[in-house]
Amino acid sequence: MHFRDWELLDSLYATKNITHAAQMLYVSQPTLTARLKHLEEHYGITIINRKRRGVSFTPEGEQLALHAGEELRRQRELEETINNMKNKVAGTLRVGVSNFFAKNKMPQLLRLFNERYPDVECRIVTGWSSEMHRLVLNHDVHLSFIKGDYPWQEQKELLYEEEVCAASPWPFTWEDLPEMPRIDYYTDERMKQIVDHWWYSRYKKRPYINIQVNQVDTCKEMVINGLGYALLANLVVRPYPDLYVKPLKQMDGTPILRKTWMYYHEDSLQTNIVKAFVEFVQGVDVKSL
Repeated sequence: MHFRDWELLDSLYATKNITHAAQMLYVSQPTLTARLKHLEEHYGITIINRKRRGVSFTPEGEQLALHAGEELRRQRELEETINNMKNKVAGTLRVGVSNFFAKNKMPQLLRLFNERYPDVECRIVTGWSSEMHRLVLNHDVHLSFIKGDYPWQEQKELLYEEEVCAASPWPFTWEDLPEMPRIDYYTDERMKQIVDHWWYSRYKKRPYINIQVNQVDTCKEMVINGLGYALLANLVVRPYPDLYVKPLKQMDGTPILRKTWMYYHEDSLQTNIVKAFVEFVQGVDVKSL
């Protein structure tokens, strides 16, 4: 197999979707399909089975995809070693980024980093913080930006803290909340646990959730347009002074805070690009971006 074949199989194995894999590789779907067919003919096997939604790998295809992933990792390690031998900050930096951070912080952070290190290519993976935690655990990325606390015995940097709050388009008291319409949104399990623990520590009845949306930004827009209140992180609603915002507090009166971290492995600092990026982030006031 060639390097592009490794990338093809690795991307398809990750997405289980031909269209998404083609988009990741910046090729057309027919080009990817043709290359996949060539690989099947070369090895004399069926690599995937097409389903109504996406694809599944045959046992033979899965072995080939796992081999491709391992070869890609070896190639990355070789490139990093060579760049380190040149004492050069260059190569590909792989970063996992939680959804909120990806939209609100990462673009400015990458722009500033690329101005300083133009020879570094950044490959960004976004998703729930739990997914980004898994990626950095498995060394699939060099480092991850994660919201919330996850089990971690390696290096991490606290970037900022923010209050979890109730945001409403109209004035309210805490006693009002059980009767008020609430906009809820899908979030990672840690945030859901925080909110649920706070709620059921204070109220006997379930919240009156009248709208459920997929993303926190959609939830915020619903609140801004007067459709209900929401329980979310303060940075989401800070730019909207017309909203009525109150921080959630523990039973002892201390505010409930959500931390955003940068997780990375100690040995990854031996790679020039990772060391340069970590030191760069340490020198930036990330919360103010």
